[in-house]
Amino acid sequence: MSSLQLSVLDLVPVRSDQATADSVAATLALARTADELGYRRYWLAEHHNMPAVAATNPPVLVGLVASATARIRVGSGGVMLPNHAPLVVAEQFALLEAAHPGRIDLGIGRAPGTDPVTSFALRHGAGGVTDEAVSRFPEYVDNVLAMMEPAGVGLTVAGRTHALRATPAARTVPTIWLLGSSDYSARLAAEKGMPYVFAHHFSGSGTAEALELYRSTFRPSPELAEPRTFLTVNAVVAESAEEAERLALPNLLMMVALRTGAPLGPQLLVEEAEKVDVPDSHRPLIEAMRPRWVVGDPDSARAQIEGLAATYGVDEVMVHPVAAAHEGTDPARSPAREQTLRLLAG
Repeated sequence: MSSLQLSVLDLVPVRSDQATADSVAATLALARTADELGYRRYWLAEHHNMPAVAATNPPVLVGLVASATARIRVGSGGVMLPNHAPLVVAEQFALLEAAHPGRIDLGIGRAPGTDPVTSFALRHGAGGVTDEAVSRFPEYVDNVLAMMEPAGVGLTVAGRTHALRATPAARTVPTIWLLGSSDYSARLAAEKGMPYVFAHHFSGSGTAEALELYRSTFRPSPELAEPRTFLTVNAVVAESAEEAERLALPNLLMMVALRTGAPLGPQLLVEEAEKVDVPDSHRPLIEAMRPRWVVGDPDSARAQIEGLAATYGVDEVMVHPVAAAHEGTDPARSPAREQTLRLLAG
């Protein structure tokens, strides 16, 4: 895969044998592995109040990962902007860029990334992620972009204009991406001349249509002359296809629980997952999801990723390593996730 760039998406999973501290330690070890292997970027997601996900605060995680690595670009995949004041997001990522110049990406999404109760709590009881916050998403994106520029933005209050900057003396700014799982963000990114990523790993359908909409309606901007995008995909790679299928099972079961409204818990270990009796009514969900994932031995997995890149016309694929762990694994490591990255890198 000499001409294809590989990157990593991480939700900081929490297994049944882990505390949060263990899952963070495992993520830092995975990030160092990606850095050593030459992966292009490492993005951290934003999800709240989920028993199997510790990626609740992308800026904190980006800072930890950037400090633990030397070369790789680190970013959010993504910050869910309706949950936050645009100025706070701009300040956080302006500081991260100042600390790690040229290595920071800010990926921005429109979804809440959580349930309505947690959305309410995120906004300090001020009505949750309201329809107004979502409808003003394009304005909030503009605010973040302007506030991080060295000149800042002029804010008019009581008839006077005041300078507002995310940081006092910026020299560089992060690369800012729009993320989405529908055509909304594709259209907005094209209109604003921004790079765009479709959440193929999560949705698995509509990818071709969203990318075509983005490319065909793209308007060049001072920051970006041509469309820029890549693909995300769930992946499990092991020495044998049979072992890869075993390592994929816990995450498949978690996605079934999420889609069916079943109670959620920490990610199961492989041996725990193999004892689960899957209802016949849920098997079609697994059969629909599994073919959209890259699962297999190194040769077949690389061929699948190259095929996806060719199908969607991208030169970068962001791998979400969803390999689970066996009983007896060191809680502070995720060896099967590290192995997925190593085997893909060759």
